[in-house]
Amino acid sequence: MTTSGESVFRGVVKYVFIRASSALSKSGLPGLDYALNPYVGCYHKCSYCYARSYCRFEEPRTHWGDVIYIKKNIVDLLKSEVKRVRSGSVGLSTITDPYQPIEALTRLVRKSLEVLLRAGFKVVIQTKSPLVLRDLDILVPYKNLVEVGFTITSVDDSVLRGVEVRAPPPSARIRALVRVRDSGLTTWVFFGPIIPGLNDDLSTIEGVVEVARETNSTLYYDWLRYKEELRGFFGVIGLSPEKYVRGRDFVNWRRSVEELLVKVCREKGVVCVPAFSD
Repeated sequence: MTTSGESVFRGVVKYVFIRASSALSKSGLPGLDYALNPYVGCYHKCSYCYARSYCRFEEPRTHWGDVIYIKKNIVDLLKSEVKRVRSGSVGLSTITDPYQPIEALTRLVRKSLEVLLRAGFKVVIQTKSPLVLRDLDILVPYKNLVEVGFTITSVDDSVLRGVEVRAPPPSARIRALVRVRDSGLTTWVFFGPIIPGLNDDLSTIEGVVEVARETNSTLYYDWLRYKEELRGFFGVIGLSPEKYVRGRDFVNWRRSVEELLVKVCREKGVVCVPAFSD
């Protein structure tokens, strides 16, 4: 990829237009053959996000949330690639939110969806944004090829407000999830990361599981994960990275929370699956 030198500011966020060398990349995530990431960096600026660790561009990695790269030629690349590669499932997006605010202007995701679905590719979307509702007119006719997941870390807008810095509040995500499900699309809830002392309590767990139950959504869950870029965040919430990664207390914490979550899911009749095999 190369940067074009063309950049604009919208508020405090710097947007840089780049030219990508490819659109689809191989995905190592469960159930996905490819990943499509029209943007590098994420406006939502969630403090716990370790996706920055997989960002090979220094500027968006070190200024996470404040610098976004836009792959301006990704749709043209995609049109060519879908004719050459084996069809499969595409994660949209896997290291950024596809429906961050700039998408309302660039429409790169919307155009990419049209290309992928017409070519017979399955699309798996994960987002925190109600902006996905804009594209229901494209998604619904291909409902057998589409899944939409919403990251919901709590049902209380105030719980992670200071952590999910610019993300839409959970209440907006839940309303959007209901509308997506009512449109007939397959939906799921991503409960993650689960963070010690923030969203690991019974009330939060019951609230998120209830959302999954009401929308007939599978619930995937995952834990706060440590990368060196998150050392500052760990300090803010009072966790020792070393103890968190290897300490017995946190192993026991994770086991007890998982048992509680599985119990609540069983009681409510919700399919509950760890997002990753570890």
